[in-house]
Amino acid sequence: MSDGTGLKNRGHTQADVEDRRAAVEEFSGSKLDKITQCCFDAETASHNCENMIGSIQVPLGYAGPVKISGEYANGEFLVPLATTEGALIASISRGMSVINAAGGSRTRVFGDYMTRAPVLRVRDLEHACQAIQWIDAHEDEIKAAVASTTSHGKLAKIEKFPMGRGLYLRFSFETGDAMGMNMATIASEAACKVIEEATGAVLVSVSGNMCSDKKPAAINMIEGRGKTVVAEALIPADIVEAKLHATAAAIVETNIRKNLIGSSMAGTLGANAHAANMVAAFYIATGQDPAQVVGGSMTLTDCEDVNGNLYISVRMPAVELGTVGGGTGLPCQTEALNIMGCKGTGKARKLAEILSVTVLAGELSTLAAQAAGQLGKAHAELGRGKKCQ
Repeated sequence: MSDGTGLKNRGHTQADVEDRRAAVEEFSGSKLDKITQCCFDAETASHNCENMIGSIQVPLGYAGPVKISGEYANGEFLVPLATTEGALIASISRGMSVINAAGGSRTRVFGDYMTRAPVLRVRDLEHACQAIQWIDAHEDEIKAAVASTTSHGKLAKIEKFPMGRGLYLRFSFETGDAMGMNMATIASEAACKVIEEATGAVLVSVSGNMCSDKKPAAINMIEGRGKTVVAEALIPADIVEAKLHATAAAIVETNIRKNLIGSSMAGTLGANAHAANMVAAFYIATGQDPAQVVGGSMTLTDCEDVNGNLYISVRMPAVELGTVGGGTGLPCQTEALNIMGCKGTGKARKLAEILSVTVLAGELSTLAAQAAGQLGKAHAELGRGKKCQ
């Protein structure tokens, strides 16, 4: 298979990349001097990018350290963040400083399942019921089919949603330390093949969108997708006033009127100040699938005034990340994960807990800035810079 330049789009030798880049320069009339400056060889990205011509660099900074007391993440952590938005890392760092002064944060993982939801065509409602009955009676056979496709994944649950001449099956998988989307897709195809042969139902699509992958969805908010993580902190009143220049009551009101009521009026899935900002910077830095920032955008932020002290918490129902596979093996992303001690097996839930506290810090800082009327000033001072010459 070739692209419009006539070159094979899967070639990943250095010569392939250079030939393809030269063809792009000729076609576009644009000289690609900076894109050529890549810190890894072409073969390293052979499973990450087709039609490779070089790399794009994104500024990388860090926030923290931040104190975390979690089930998997315990201690102080520096958090690498890749972004082009001025003031973002400064804001997160401020939030982390406040959390540290208050004694740190606490976090827990409450669910860990990647989902894939194929849709099958059935003849009618009776056929749908027959297929469901067969699935219920032969779950071990379906699990065996899944096990034949992966040594790391495990089918945990099958939910059934009949709709007319369609039958939607929402498979939930344990995927170890991989984000697991490809694993879930391959396993779901194998499971559906067994179901097709036994019931006569016909697979229409391995994804019927009830997964729901890379789209905001109520089912993911309620049941979770990937890791469901909650983080919290209690900030004493004197720290709120000294470091955030606000009061617990003012921040709580801002959260209620902005995040809860305003989000409800807009019909958003999720109620937060800007959780997607932290998730995007974290995902880009650590080699995650950036499209999964959608799940991060469904974060719920809660604030309470506890005798003048500020309690703040975030619930993240769809943290879709991994510490093996995908882009986590690229050199820069590997180093970013190593900063947090999160590269390799046994680290994914730890990484999810660190992300949740990063989001908590960003939410705390931004809500406080808005409550104190300082958001515009911060962006004016930190978010504007000179244009590159």
